[in-house]
Amino acid sequence: MSTFIELGIRKEYIKGLKELGIMIPTEIQEKSIPILLKSKTDFVGLAQTGTGKTAAYGLPILHHIDVSKPEIQALILSPTRELVQQIKKQLFKFTKYVDQKIFVEGIYGGEKIDIQIKALKRTTHIVVATPGRLIDMIERGDVNIKNINTLVLDEADEMLSMGFKQDLNRILKFTSGSRNTWLFSATMPEDIKHIIKKYMSSDTSNIEVNKNALVNANITHQFIKTSIKEKNDLLIKLLETRGQQRGIIFCRTKAGTQNLTNFLKEEGFSVGALEGDMQQRDRDKAMRAFKNESTQILISTDVSARGIDVNDLAFIIHHQLPENLEYYTHRSGRTARAGKTGYSIALIIPSELQRIQEIEKGLGIYFKEKTL
Repeated sequence: MSTFIELGIRKEYIKGLKELGIMIPTEIQEKSIPILLKSKTDFVGLAQTGTGKTAAYGLPILHHIDVSKPEIQALILSPTRELVQQIKKQLFKFTKYVDQKIFVEGIYGGEKIDIQIKALKRTTHIVVATPGRLIDMIERGDVNIKNINTLVLDEADEMLSMGFKQDLNRILKFTSGSRNTWLFSATMPEDIKHIIKKYMSSDTSNIEVNKNALVNANITHQFIKTSIKEKNDLLIKLLETRGQQRGIIFCRTKAGTQNLTNFLKEEGFSVGALEGDMQQRDRDKAMRAFKNESTQILISTDVSARGIDVNDLAFIIHHQLPENLEYYTHRSGRTARAGKTGYSIALIIPSELQRIQEIEKGLGIYFKEKTL
């Protein structure tokens, strides 16, 4: 086990990390920080969400910033507004005891563009952005990312699965030059291999964390057999056995999410919903209520739950199994974060047993049948 000092992190940053309760580097931090601090290199890091990636790339970026240059030197791309806000907040907290001020700005949809343009007129060293809003601002000439030294693609697979492929290609083309690209992803679909091949150097450093564990090892996977008719009654029983614990229930569709939310509200449960048609304002409100624990259970579609990082979630329930394996990885990865344990429970009808076996095989995990 290394310490942050041994990895090369400066003392004033370690003081800030301590205050955040970050004492011992995680595996991805241990493997990537020395490479990213020392050498100007392209980099690919394969690691699950919740493994401490923000510090793994964020601390080296902060160490590389030249405060005497009032220009944007690093760009971090992330799939959702929530993640952008979270990364910005973390970088700010890391620099609490650093003498020279490093300025970070966030660019994302759902907020008036003029506010963000105004913020960028001040000195800015690091920009954290969602791809869509960044493209808007580049096209309007409101942001200059020509001189960046580092481009980070965080949760790259999520950005692609959310339809940002074209935007990413345009940003990568736009910033090409002497910049280094650091790509972090939980999975390695073909589109990502293509980006690596096309935009990154042939001697890119590759780091893979717990290579075989596509899914966090601290999660217990269970399934319960039921019928379509009895599924909701079973869900009520299941939630009652969980008492005051907090969790997320996943549905495949927006309509399914809305129906289930209304049903559970009528049954007296403290629930909130997240789905694609929501206004950003309502989405923020639902997230805030869930984070400050005034809502106990969140019901969500796959895409809406991207980037939810809430501590101490005890369980994930799959009201329906997801369509693809990557979604299972992302769903279940919302629990058992930062070294804690958690449960991922699927409610299935008998014909879906085969799907359980496919997930087991594809992700190298084991499901245990549970009865209530």
